[in-house]
Amino acid sequence: MDFELSNELKMFQKTIRDFCENEIQPHATAADETGVLPWDAIRKMPHLGLLGLQVSEVYGGADMDTLAASIAVEEIGRVCGSTGLSISAHNGLGCGPIVRWGSDEQKTTWLPKLTSGKFLGSLALTEPQAGSDLLNGAQTYAYQDGDEWVINGTKAWITNVSFAPVINVLVRTRKDGSSHDFSIILVEPDRAGVSVHPPEKKMGLKASPTHMISFENVRVPSQHLLGEEGSGFYMTMQTLDSGRISIGALSVGIAQGAFEAMVRYAQERKAFNEPIANKQLIQEKIANAAVELEAARMLVYKAAWVKDQGRDYTKIAAIAKLKASEVAEKVCHDAIQIHGSYGYSRDYPVERMYRDQRLMTIGEGTSEIQRIVIARQVLREFHHS
Repeated sequence: MDFELSNELKMFQKTIRDFCENEIQPHATAADETGVLPWDAIRKMPHLGLLGLQVSEVYGGADMDTLAASIAVEEIGRVCGSTGLSISAHNGLGCGPIVRWGSDEQKTTWLPKLTSGKFLGSLALTEPQAGSDLLNGAQTYAYQDGDEWVINGTKAWITNVSFAPVINVLVRTRKDGSSHDFSIILVEPDRAGVSVHPPEKKMGLKASPTHMISFENVRVPSQHLLGEEGSGFYMTMQTLDSGRISIGALSVGIAQGAFEAMVRYAQERKAFNEPIANKQLIQEKIANAAVELEAARMLVYKAAWVKDQGRDYTKIAAIAKLKASEVAEKVCHDAIQIHGSYGYSRDYPVERMYRDQRLMTIGEGTSEIQRIVIARQVLREFHHS
């Protein structure tokens, strides 16, 4: 793989960066304080393809590859973690399953709405007692009654559901004790029996609302089944693999924002009659951040490239997400350390970035789960070698 971005991708990156700096960055602090996404900017995103990064142009999308999509998410995350998370979830978790497994009717019904700038897509997987262990823990159940599915259960920590025209909901449709028990059903949040609870009070990413959802005898037409019955767990794992690349890109973006703030401050702040950037211990932190950030970015780009080649990307996606999310933690930590007391103040953006990045080692599979995924893949490869 040639890691040098093409001129076309460099131009795209600059276009997205300019948009983010002009339309999102000025509102990032207010978004964090008010808990409201910058909707004026989001409504302008369809013109850049940001709300349909990998959706066909037929449905209003940009039909980009995964590398371009990752660059876009990285640039948004660089200026606002909340907006970056909601746009990442929208594209990967909201639009992605419909793009990959939706029928022509489902795509025609939902994708134009999802790319319009009026809505954001959502995927409901996690449950109050089922996070990492969906296979054994997820209990939301759907059964067929005539030409309808009837759904009962509860989902937790669901992003964008308050903005979604439709939710991809993972449910059990069988009780055989296997991975074939699960299906994904498309559910409109305004259907009778759907309750979207108040947003969770979170440490960071405050403008990207996260909700609990309850389903009480919710009836949806049988044609709302996404793909084939019993394939929901497979679709979920595929979606999470893809989502890990996007969260890796978001992590890199947040880290990049903190890195730039760290370097600027070190050059401006004086102590002992000179800029602290002249101090070796500060230079060490800057050098370490530069190295780790570059490594994380290259892993994310490689994961995106492997996916775009049509190859198995489970391991490299987990590696990229693990590395990038842990790099974000370290870079944001050191950015605050270099800022000193000011870094602990909300007057400087590194405080928000530190809070925002904390989800990155949890969402889309914790760091612990990533290590399990990586180890299993390595052991399988060695077993077959």
